[in-house]
Amino acid sequence: MTSPDPALRQHGLSQQSLHHALHQERAHHDRCRTALAAMVDGADEQVVVGENASASGADAEVLGYRLRSQAKAMHELPEGPLFFGRLDFGGQERQQALHIGRLRISEHPAEPPLVVDWRAPVSRAFYQAGPRDPQGVAVRRRFGWAPGSRGDSADLTGLEDEHLGTGETGTGESGAGESGTGESGASEIVAREIERPRVGPMRDIAATIQPEQDDLVRGDLALSVCVQGAPGTGKTAVGLHRAAYLLYTHPQRIRRGGLLILGPNPTFLSYISEVLPALGETGVRQSTLRDEIARHPVKGADDERAAVVKHDARMAEVLRRALYARVGGGEGIGPLAVPEGSYRWRVAEGELLRIVAGVRAEEPPYAVGRERVRTRVVRRILEQAERRGGPPGAAWLQKISRARAVGEYVDAVWPRVRPEEVVCRLLMDPDVLALANRLLERLDVAVPAARSLRGDGELRFRAADGDLPGAVAGAVRDALGREGSVGVVAADGDVDRVREALRAAGIEAGGADELGARVAVVPASVVKGLEYDHVVAVEPAAIVEAEERGLHRLYVVVTRAVAGLEVVHGRPLPW
Repeated sequence: MTSPDPALRQHGLSQQSLHHALHQERAHHDRCRTALAAMVDGADEQVVVGENASASGADAEVLGYRLRSQAKAMHELPEGPLFFGRLDFGGQERQQALHIGRLRISEHPAEPPLVVDWRAPVSRAFYQAGPRDPQGVAVRRRFGWAPGSRGDSADLTGLEDEHLGTGETGTGESGAGESGTGESGASEIVAREIERPRVGPMRDIAATIQPEQDDLVRGDLALSVCVQGAPGTGKTAVGLHRAAYLLYTHPQRIRRGGLLILGPNPTFLSYISEVLPALGETGVRQSTLRDEIARHPVKGADDERAAVVKHDARMAEVLRRALYARVGGGEGIGPLAVPEGSYRWRVAEGELLRIVAGVRAEEPPYAVGRERVRTRVVRRILEQAERRGGPPGAAWLQKISRARAVGEYVDAVWPRVRPEEVVCRLLMDPDVLALANRLLERLDVAVPAARSLRGDGELRFRAADGDLPGAVAGAVRDALGREGSVGVVAADGDVDRVREALRAAGIEAGGADELGARVAVVPASVVKGLEYDHVVAVEPAAIVEAEERGLHRLYVVVTRAVAGLEVVHGRPLPW
């Protein structure tokens, strides 16, 4: 056997003890690999058990989704070493040793982990402890793995112990009999890992995070962190590790609000794509700025003043207000009645108002708020059903959740919307607004006139000249020549005639509740809250005459268009 190196003997680490330590650590890694395989199998088993769980429909769906997501994430874990460090604590905890890795591994959830996740609070000492502040750590051990290792225990080729009480460091490589300590006492394993050539996709830096990087990674969720530095200093890696840390520390809050990795181009995203999965986080959406905002062709250019306004940070609040302005309180809609055979489940108007107000007060993301309203309405019906005949099955709950009456109520108080619709509506044509403002002047309401920043919308008038059905069909054909949805809005009593006229002209049209239809014929009384790229308003005079507050209804009709409004009339216009 090669004689022990003087430096190793000084630190109590002989060649014999080095080989013994490597043998123990390799055995521990084999044990971890077996435990991880059992965790993957257990996740699959839980999916099967969850499918047979007796829970209410909504709870069962949530449980099933979580279990399937967990199993999917376990299967997608990339191959590689399962730990890269170890902490031996001094004092009363002298016997406690924690291995630090990229995810938690245990043989049983109630037992101490074989590997502690690098993001756990106790792991912070691995990155922050030092001779001046050992943080209870007696020995910090780092492991050296063969480059490109896929996690075979034989690839564990070296280790390095740092005795924080003395500031001494001992390193060793199996078989070579070599060891040493840098002149400054810095970790040779860390130095080799940092200096390894950048070949292939970006690697995670969980094993080599420096104290100042760790401070950025673990910064408070409420802080906006801007990482700046020269090329190759780890800016992107720190950002990705912070994302992984936040997902671990605040899982419900982050997933509820959503997490998006935004990069400058697809090549960059491909380069960093393996980092988060290696850290145990899968399913995080990555996109480019162009993919997020350039889903429609550019048709114009803003002047400098308009560009400054649109790019001002305060525009985010303007857009938020414009989005939530669509949410109604539900006043005047009345109680909800959901038919089931000969029976009708009812939710009182006051209860509905409280549900909408409660969800809005929580300020959730817009789409989340929609589903919360639906879920809480269905929950009220479920409570009635349980009192009447015991807990119903999951199929019943799903049927009630998808009931037409429930969907119509949710659409009325919390309309479905696309991002581009909000922007287009906010920057609408000054002329789908001059018309609306002329009506507004006659309504005697305390609402200020609207002002638009958009200049590419269209307002057209089409006189019927004795052939109203033909004029309506012509307007719809023109609208179909453009991109987007078409809403044909008429007085309630004229809807059937309008639909028949379109059918005779060979134009297929659905109703207001048929969300997938390109053309929808909509009664004026139900158009509030709906929006279409192009609106054909049929005979405004008839819409006004159909009800006592007809001008108010007409104002709603002419403000439903996002990009184009065509008014078709055979009688004098009522403004």
